[in-house]
Amino acid sequence: MLNVMNGFFAIYLREMRLLRQRFWRQISSMMVLPLLYMVAFGTAMAGHSPLAGHSYLEFLIPGLVAMTCMTQSYGIATEINVARFYLHVFEEFQAAPIPNAAYVLGEVCAAMTRAALGVAVILSIALLYSVKVRVDAFFLLAAMLNAFVFAALGVIMAMLVKSHADQSLLTTFVITPMSFLGGTLFPVESLPGWAQHLVYLLPLTHASNAIRGAALGLPPQLTDFAVLAAISALFFAVALACVGRARD
Repeated sequence: MLNVMNGFFAIYLREMRLLRQRFWRQISSMMVLPLLYMVAFGTAMAGHSPLAGHSYLEFLIPGLVAMTCMTQSYGIATEINVARFYLHVFEEFQAAPIPNAAYVLGEVCAAMTRAALGVAVILSIALLYSVKVRVDAFFLLAAMLNAFVFAALGVIMAMLVKSHADQSLLTTFVITPMSFLGGTLFPVESLPGWAQHLVYLLPLTHASNAIRGAALGLPPQLTDFAVLAAISALFFAVALACVGRARD
């Protein structure tokens, strides 16, 4: 257990030092897309209300929180690939007595920290627009589960790809479509029936529902939390297996 904790802190602190070096650049980049969505969609959809009693901006902000959690936590895959293919840091991890669980947990928690910064940026933008967002235990739990899911997925993808270019392809075909189809910018119910069934297979859809429900003070849908928890456990187990295979 001590070996796992020591390895975890080593991995996590390395990522935090890198984040500290790029802190203001990261914060600036986290602000660009949300501001664009707020200006573009907030203006275009002014007067529309996807949920009764709530403005479109009140609908949009939780979706941006879910989207930001996804993109920022999944972004750890890029950091891992840089360490693997260019800096060869992963080879040092392979040689060091660091358990696979410590490595995966360290990378996942680092990714979740990045996601937390992204959420803070979104909530700050919401304040500028005078949009009320309720942040309670369910909101935080949904955001954490969402970040965990995509952080673990980022580790999986980083271990599976053979080059840095492959990572961008996976982002294009997996993450980007999910950003628009996961109930972030418009209600899933506006899609055709067959498409709704497919969209509900995406973890981001459940994350958007859970975060939006908490943000608007609606009764929590425990199914969404259960799905996110189950996917988190599954992806973490797969990530452990992928790291173990990469070590062999």
